Amino acid sequence: MIELKSVTKTFNHKFGDVHAVNDISLTIEDGDIYGIIGLSGAGKSTLVRCINCLEKPTSGEVLFDGVDLASLSNSELRKKRHSISMIFQGFNLLSQRTALKNVCYPMEIVGIPKSKAIAKAKELLKLVDLENKENSYPSQLSGGQQQRVAIARALATDPKILLCDEATSALDPNTTRSILELLKDINKKMGVTIVVITHEMKVVEQICNKVAVLENGYVVESGYVKDVFISPKSNIAKELILPQAKTLNEIKGGGKIRIVFDGLSAFEPVISNLTLECQTPVNILAADTKEIDGKAVGQILIQSPKNPDAEKRIVNYLDSHNIKYEVENDA
Repeated sequence: MIELKSVTKTFNHKFGDVHAVNDISLTIEDGDIYGIIGLSGAGKSTLVRCINCLEKPTSGEVLFDGVDLASLSNSELRKKRHSISMIFQGFNLLSQRTALKNVCYPMEIVGIPKSKAIAKAKELLKLVDLENKENSYPSQLSGGQQQRVAIARALATDPKILLCDEATSALDPNTTRSILELLKDINKKMGVTIVVITHEMKVVEQICNKVAVLENGYVVESGYVKDVFISPKSNIAKELILPQAKTLNEIKGGGKIRIVFDGLSAFEPVISNLTLECQTPVNILAADTKEIDGKAVGQILIQSPKNPDAEKRIVNYLDSHNIKYEVENDA
């Protein structure tokens, strides 16, 4: 288990201090696939580097299996890091080593005998579906294949935790999907806890069971992915879940109603029934449906009618049918 207690990271510059991470407390349970999401500059990468103490927190504690990593000596920390592996957006493979030798590299560092390291590297390459590429160099592999080698290398020391810092950002959508499925399979088969750092909500939806949303170095909300998706509390979470075009914010004459439907109502003709029963046409501004935990959940953003009576009929309809919604009035 990883537990962050009031973790803060401040960088000192001659032009003023930069508070990259501010008083963050999170608990990541064994077996979680935990997403940490936010826009660029939110503090995600700094936070993940605090988790393995590549960046030591300015204050607070990073507890791994009850041990505060920030309190360890350098040699103790290096030993503890064998249980915390990391994969990156840029793959970071050694260009003059084959796929097999890249996977062997961390085992060489910790002194595992060569024959044993090669045997294990072959098993890991098979796990990531690259057993026929063991003699290929990184330049001979596609981006997705390079990331699979990086994943195999990260698993070479039998880690308990796998940190993924924007690991799919450089990949196309189909390759991203296959890499995320691979990570999900590794989590299930090997019991490895995975922390996913990303700016893409679709990554969180596809793979994570829990999520924390960062903004300006703060966690603005956290919880199970489905709960955050169905009922986002922060503006940044709403924007990440159902991005709004700039023009939507310029629509005048009433507010907006965000209708949320869960797996039970996702395939019901909610808007059609609402329009017929309320005798009020509605303007759909945005809509999206996702599959989370095997269920279809979604959101529809409609423009509130300018007529107060018509808006009241819509709200009454939603209430009477137990459909979750939120009225977003213009500022």
